[in-house]
Amino acid sequence: MSAAEVLTTLQGRGETLAVAESLTGGLLAAEFVAVPGASVVFRGGMVAYATDLKAALLDVPPPLLNSHGPVDPSVAAAMAAGARERCDADWAAATTGVAGPDPQGGQPVGRVYVAVAGPLPEHAAVRELTLPGDRSEVRAGAVEAAVTLLAEVLATTITSR
Repeated sequence: MSAAEVLTTLQGRGETLAVAESLTGGLLAAEFVAVPGASVVFRGGMVAYATDLKAALLDVPPPLLNSHGPVDPSVAAAMAAGARERCDADWAAATTGVAGPDPQGGQPVGRVYVAVAGPLPEHAAVRELTLPGDRSEVRAGAVEAAVTLLAEVLATTITSR
């Protein structure tokens, strides 16, 4: 499912979307806002590239960041939940990872976590990826993976309204 199809699904359900991004630096938001009419569904997003901003802007618990670092499945889940809450959206998708050129915090280049948070706790999902390629390919792969995970979770849920 493409970003356009995700937005169409959400619009049909009367639901909204937000994003939280780290390594993708705004590419995930751009993927959605490139779709004509996105403003009906897309509420906004946050690029929390610096680790401290994940806590300050997205309410990722500082002890989690201190113990696991910013590239972690629990951090990705917390970023999605934080974006959903901060943007007052029904759904949120998040990306965190290492685009390269060097490893970060013991994580290899290409290690990415994408996450989704929805209206109910059972709508939460996280996926770990090891993406090949250079920096731009890893970032593009992370965007595609986040859209795909969101589409998969939406396909298994009924409307929350």
